[in-house]
Amino acid sequence: MGDNLKGFVLALLSSAFIGASFIIKKKGLKRAAAASGVRAGVGGYSYLLEPLWWTGMITMIVGEVANFVAYAFAPAVLVTPLGALSIIVSAVLAHFMLKEKLHFLGILGCVMCIAGSIVIVIHAPQERAITSVQEIWSLATQTAFLLYVASVVILVFVLVFHFGPRYGHSNVLVFTGICSLMGSLSVMSVKALGTALKLTFEGTNQLVSPETWFFMLVVLTCVVTQMNYLNKALDIFNTAIVSPIYYVMFTTLTILASIIMFKDWDGQSAGSIISEICGFIVVLSGTVLLHVTKDYDISTPRSVYAPLSPSLSTRLCNENGEFLKHVDEEMPSPEEMCLRRQDL
Repeated sequence: MGDNLKGFVLALLSSAFIGASFIIKKKGLKRAAAASGVRAGVGGYSYLLEPLWWTGMITMIVGEVANFVAYAFAPAVLVTPLGALSIIVSAVLAHFMLKEKLHFLGILGCVMCIAGSIVIVIHAPQERAITSVQEIWSLATQTAFLLYVASVVILVFVLVFHFGPRYGHSNVLVFTGICSLMGSLSVMSVKALGTALKLTFEGTNQLVSPETWFFMLVVLTCVVTQMNYLNKALDIFNTAIVSPIYYVMFTTLTILASIIMFKDWDGQSAGSIISEICGFIVVLSGTVLLHVTKDYDISTPRSVYAPLSPSLSTRLCNENGEFLKHVDEEMPSPEEMCLRRQDL
C-alpha cells in the first residue's frame, strides 16, 4: 500500500471520529450548562466534570491521532480537504441526535463535498521524501514561512484581546478564526512531528534532535488554544454553523501554510494544480450550501411578505449571539397581516 493511500484511509477514519465528536461534545456542553447554570461560552468550565463531554473529547482524540498519522504519510493538500467528510458526519448525526434538520439542499452540499474530495484525491501530489527533522526545520525557518507565522500570531492576538471581548458572542467568525489560524500552525508542526516519529520507527532516531521537541511544544500550545475556543464556539452557536465555517477557514489556511512551507505544488503540472483548486472550490461551495440552507424548510409554504431565508450576516452576527433557527416564529400570522392591511 502506497504512502498516499495509507494517508487517505487514515484521513477517512479521522473524519468519521471527529465528526461524531462534535455532536457528543455538544450534548455534553448542553448537559453541563443545564446542571451548573454557567455556559462554556461565558467562561464556565463545568463541562470538565461531564462524562459525556469527555467521551466526545476521547472520540476527537482518536480522530486526531488518525489524522496525525495521516500527515506522516500524505501531503497536507491531500489530507486536510478530506476533513469535509467530518462535516457530513456531523450534519447527519445532528439531524438525528440534536434535531437540527438536514434538508435537500443540505444533502446536495454533502454530495458536493464528497465529489470535490474525490477530485482532490485523484490529483493530489505525492509526498516528498524527507530524511531528517533538520530538513523540516530548514523548511520551517525559510523567510516566506516565517512571515506567515508572524502574520498568524499577530492576527490571533488581535482576535483574542480586541475582537473576542467585543464580538466573540455575536459573531461566529471570531472564535472559529482563532481556531483556524492556530490550526494551520498545528498541522505543520504535526506533520513535522509525525515525520520525525515515522523516521524513528524506521531506524533513524529523531528524538535526540531538539527540533523534534520544539515541534511537539508548538503542537501542544496550538491544540490547547484550539480546544478552548472551539468549545466556546460550539457552546454559543449552532453545531451545523460552526463545523462548516471552521472547516472552510482551517482548510484554506492549512493548505496555504503547506504550500509555503513544504512547497506541495512544486513539480506538479498546471492541469493537476487547477484540478485540485477546482475540487477545493467544490468542497467549499458544498460546505457553504450546507450552512446557508441549514434552517430553510423547503416543504413549508411561505407568505409573499416573508423572506425565503434569513441573511447570512444576520445568522453570523445576531445581537444576542443566537441564530434565527425558526424564521416563521418572527413572521406575523395571516390574521395579523389582515388587521394591518385594514388599519392602512
